[in-house]
Amino acid sequence: MTVDCPRILSIAGSDSGGGAGIQADIKTITMLGGHAMTAITAITAQNTLGVQAVHQLPSEMILAQIESVVSDIGVDAVKIGMIGSAEAARAVADYLDKLSIAVVFDPVMIATSGSTLADGETIAAFGQLMDVASVVTPNLPELEALGGKDRILSHGCHLVIKGGHGKGGMVVDELYAPSGLIRRIEGKRIDSSETHGTGCTFASALAVGLGSGLDLNAAFEQAISFTRIAILEAPGLGEGSGPLGHQFVTDFQDDDR
Repeated sequence: MTVDCPRILSIAGSDSGGGAGIQADIKTITMLGGHAMTAITAITAQNTLGVQAVHQLPSEMILAQIESVVSDIGVDAVKIGMIGSAEAARAVADYLDKLSIAVVFDPVMIATSGSTLADGETIAAFGQLMDVASVVTPNLPELEALGGKDRILSHGCHLVIKGGHGKGGMVVDELYAPSGLIRRIEGKRIDSSETHGTGCTFASALAVGLGSGLDLNAAFEQAISFTRIAILEAPGLGEGSGPLGHQFVTDFQDDDR
């Protein structure tokens, strides 16, 4: 059964430049017809050129935001992005373990600009988030840092391997269940440097699909289509890797991959 207005909670960091993190999540969720709610894990001073400063919020405040929306509005799906600290990762995992909802975990480690957003201790704590995740969505460098496909799937979650960091003229995105490959989608590589927030956008779109009642295969396809069109519609802002054009995405269903 589909939900007319899925309630999607983004647990992620704030990007002052509006390209990634909470801001990209809100835009994506809204454009796909969901109701966006947030639990901000960190505040960043950030633009298209990089991350200039990060202020981590206490775990207690992160959990207070989550509990506030869960207890009143309710949540159909969760998207996790930049988590900020190992303590926060463990606290969020413990809370979500009590809920029976779809959880999309985007294991953010490095921003598009190259800035580090997770230290070694935090990455080590990602295992607990993978234990509660329905699907994990690493790019190729993140996949390697997390120990590879089999290591992630051993947590019992599904896995999307995003191919944007690969080589060649085609991008290959793969969807795995613990038992093996479910779906493989190939698309023409888009020649663009306006890709800030691509991973956040994809994970949020996937969460909306799952929260609205789509099966994982359909949600996977929808998330790829939306993200590709958002890249093509990028407005060209800033001097570095610019944000996507979420607000200009209209008919993403007809994306010619």
